[in-house]
Amino acid sequence: MACEAMAYARAGLVGNPSDGYFGKTISIIIRDFAAKVSLYENPELEIVPSFQDRSQYTSIRDLVEDVKREGYYGGIRLMKAAIRKFVEYCDRRGIQLPERNFSIRYRSNIPRRVGMAGSSALVTATMRCLMEFYDVDIPEVEQPGLILSVENEELGISAGLQDRVIQVYEGCVYMDFDKSYMETHGHGYYEPIDPGLLPNLFVAYQTKLGEGSEVFHNNIRGRWLEGDPVIVNAMQEFASYAKEVRDLLVADRGDEIGPWLDKNFELRRSLFTLSQDNIDMVERARSAGAHAKFAGSGGAIVGVYKDEAMYQKLQSAFDETHTALFKPQITAG
Repeated sequence: MACEAMAYARAGLVGNPSDGYFGKTISIIIRDFAAKVSLYENPELEIVPSFQDRSQYTSIRDLVEDVKREGYYGGIRLMKAAIRKFVEYCDRRGIQLPERNFSIRYRSNIPRRVGMAGSSALVTATMRCLMEFYDVDIPEVEQPGLILSVENEELGISAGLQDRVIQVYEGCVYMDFDKSYMETHGHGYYEPIDPGLLPNLFVAYQTKLGEGSEVFHNNIRGRWLEGDPVIVNAMQEFASYAKEVRDLLVADRGDEIGPWLDKNFELRRSLFTLSQDNIDMVERARSAGAHAKFAGSGGAIVGVYKDEAMYQKLQSAFDETHTALFKPQITAG
């Protein structure tokens, strides 16, 4: 038996990073980039390394450049952790897995280290393959929490549910992680939004060095856990932006959401230490008349533009920079 699964990149449209702090967010899938996992029955269980896991280099400089571009970690640790969490999930629910081994491999074209959720996409695709291979039906609403536990519990990476929710549900989703709701139901409230209600969106990302999201979240999380009122109030503010944008979208007023993206970025800038390269991306977009914010933790932005004339201005603004600009594909076909 063989199976294959994909999970796509994503952009946090508004509200992030409050998803990890009982807040609210809206996120979109980006079908232009994906992690693909292939699994087939094998006498022994084998995780096949991809190019991103390589340990052979042509020179010492080749190694240095690879680390700058890809970081120190490939996908092997994510797949190992995903397999372990899948087995633990089945054990807790008394699901007897058949005695079958497999070979599993992955490939991904999601830009690395620019906050487009490449790691969670790989875990999501791995879980989908395991579910199909072992014929295990995990309710959709439970999948994001299980996928998050791979990074939070197994690997100690600070992250929120947003990426996993959108990669499971796809399209465009409004998410409410209200604490009391989650304690009662074991998951957040997830409301799909018709992507046709969205205004013209663009995504831009750096094609040079990025930095992993765990670097950006740790200090803020510590302050939040200590009850720092600045951080607690800010997370509530981020969440309010998501609710405002949700209400505008469902009222078919998507063309009005741009200023909320600007507010989201300005609040983030007041809390986080941001690199000048990341700030420049947003400011270049604004210079073309667009609204923009970080798509994730840095390295990529998502924004709203009015028309093709403005999109051309965006292209000009990013000319001769290490930046790729595109219109995200949110729906299939």
